[in-house]
Amino acid sequence: MDAVIKTGGKQYRVTEGQRLDVEILGPDDTEVELTPLLLLDGDDVVTAPAALAKATVTAKVVGQARGPKVTGFKYKNKSNQRRRWGHRQHYSTVLITGITKG
Repeated sequence: MDAVIKTGGKQYRVTEGQRLDVEILGPDDTEVELTPLLLLDGDDVVTAPAALAKATVTAKVVGQARGPKVTGFKYKNKSNQRRRWGHRQHYSTVLITGITKG
């Protein structure tokens, strides 16, 4: 069974046993319930809001990760204005432990 979940402003297609990097959800060994937007079970597709209200996707936070470094630079010609910055996004690595229809 597959599900489409929404967390951190992004949508992901997940299956049971999959590891996934998402926005920070909490410390390690935390159980998290995510609400699905769509359930796929073979040829059966569940999209009705009443049916999805009963469905849950459970996940466990198994670690923390950091994304690649992103660098930026602003420059204005002939005025000696320069600004340089960098950023690394923090992520939680989650393990999808179960998908239930409810």
